[in-house]
Amino acid sequence: MKEVRESLPIYSWKKNILDSLRTHRVLILVGETGSGKTTQLPQYILESHMTAPHKRIAVTQPRRVAAITVAQRVAAEMNTTIPNGPVGYCVRFDDTTSPATRLKFMTDGMLVREALLFPDLANYSVIVLDEAHERSLQTDILFGIVKRALASRGVKNDLRVVVMSATLDVELFHNFFADSNPAVLRIPGRTHPVDIFYTIKPLPDYLDAVLITTLQIHLDEKDNAGSILVFLTGQEDIETMETLLNDYATRLPPHVPKLWVCPIFAAMPRETQMLAFEPAPPHQRSFVGHMETLQIEPISQAQAWQRSGRAGREAPGVCYRLFPEAKFEELAARAIPEIKRVRVGVS
Repeated sequence: MKEVRESLPIYSWKKNILDSLRTHRVLILVGETGSGKTTQLPQYILESHMTAPHKRIAVTQPRRVAAITVAQRVAAEMNTTIPNGPVGYCVRFDDTTSPATRLKFMTDGMLVREALLFPDLANYSVIVLDEAHERSLQTDILFGIVKRALASRGVKNDLRVVVMSATLDVELFHNFFADSNPAVLRIPGRTHPVDIFYTIKPLPDYLDAVLITTLQIHLDEKDNAGSILVFLTGQEDIETMETLLNDYATRLPPHVPKLWVCPIFAAMPRETQMLAFEPAPPHQRSFVGHMETLQIEPISQAQAWQRSGRAGREAPGVCYRLFPEAKFEELAARAIPEIKRVRVGVS
């Protein structure tokens, strides 16, 4: 495990990161998907002993599955267990933290709720806001909360904030936290390369294209290493694709490894969601159908790069964008913040 941690791109930046946090109250950290920032930075801070013994390090994620899986990964790297160890997570209806918890992974919504009782976030020495590029409603509210907490705890100077993402508008966040004179670090490189492919022309039926592409990948790659992750527009499309793939899977030739179809979307029970993160059974390849939002709308270029980066976390990967490259160039550089797209009073 030690060798794996030290092989990540972020490792050579450990000293710079900790020095920046000692001399600045806010750190804006930009690192490519797979650079190790999400799992390693909280451990660096904990190991540095820069936090008060009676306070915690909070790490927020936009989604509960991410908060849980990252906590489990960090606990494994630290050779500890959840619960009753230094690592815990807190999501809706599931809180594994204890008095021994020092690293608390949580959804941004849970920290917003906590701030209603403790506006200055007095229980924390460091707050890490991960995936800041998503600009969800809860995350944007958190930016305001931590900015206010920084001001109210300014005399004590006992709060540090890290804002990080793979695709971040640095200038925007630098201006927002200008009162705290934020430091900015950019970590180059990702763990593994990802090849990008586009279609030659627009496809009339994207579900049909997903089905054909998935089966081609499964049949053409002889070693059947790795999984296939597909982003779909919603629960209905995910369940449709699950049915189609399971039907085709029964008709595969005997010499072709089986296909293990594993859907994941927010409305599923947590135990079912977590199956997507389990290794596929022997001699099978897993297909994961994934949904990030309830709204159907074009993604941004930043979201597209974020998704492609997931193909290179464990090994060299491939990303198939089922639209022409010219269409990608037409996409907005970044998504419109959710706070500008919803009726805040009813959200």
